[in-house]
Amino acid sequence: MDIPRIFNITESAHRIHNPITPDKLAALGAALRLQPGTRVLDLGSGSGEMLCTWARDHGVVGTGVDMSRLFSEQAKRRAEELGVADRVEFIHGDAAGHVAAEKVGVAACVGATWIGGGVAGTIALLARSLRAGGIILVGEPYWRQLPPTEAVAKGCLANALSDFLMLPELLASFGQLGYDVVEMVLADQDGWDRYEAAKWLTMRYWLEANPDDELAQEVRAQLSSEPVRYATYTRDYLGWGVFALMAR
Repeated sequence: MDIPRIFNITESAHRIHNPITPDKLAALGAALRLQPGTRVLDLGSGSGEMLCTWARDHGVVGTGVDMSRLFSEQAKRRAEELGVADRVEFIHGDAAGHVAAEKVGVAACVGATWIGGGVAGTIALLARSLRAGGIILVGEPYWRQLPPTEAVAKGCLANALSDFLMLPELLASFGQLGYDVVEMVLADQDGWDRYEAAKWLTMRYWLEANPDDELAQEVRAQLSSEPVRYATYTRDYLGWGVFALMAR
């Protein structure tokens, strides 16, 4: 079980696999007023930066689940590095359908809502692990400005313009599902730059080390096209945020 290898290559040097920066991740943890001992479940936990830093800074405990074997191993090493390996565990597995054995105070899916077939399904999945009065965290893209055509939407790597909502509509959709939005932290353009541009140096170094790999041609094509695609489309049109929800 693993994610497509191209993502393990392009994001192998990332600690955070979305456009949020370390400062904003820290701000989110502080905004949630996390108490020591709070149990956190992170579905699609990537390289574990959220759980590990919150365990260090706020004393939370918890579990992360991710399909990438590489990222899961990186998460375990990060926990050791920060001295929190006794408080967090990382499972290499399919987060889709995963329900915690013990109810948690925070149930999160920060940037992988495909595990539940979209936002609504992912919130329903997370709710199955949440204790009464707990907080759900969802990371999701939204349109900063509405693309004028479907072609522009696809330039942002969406399948269609209808894939994402404008921010007010996204916030309203949480209410329609029966949740109050109680906090949010939004990525900015610097966060997007750090997430996207960091891939380019990783790809270049990987190509130099693996010129005969079966994916070398695909990686070369991405490195050649991604800077212009990103600057033309994603940087201006696509936003991203983490939204904290509590059931009404």
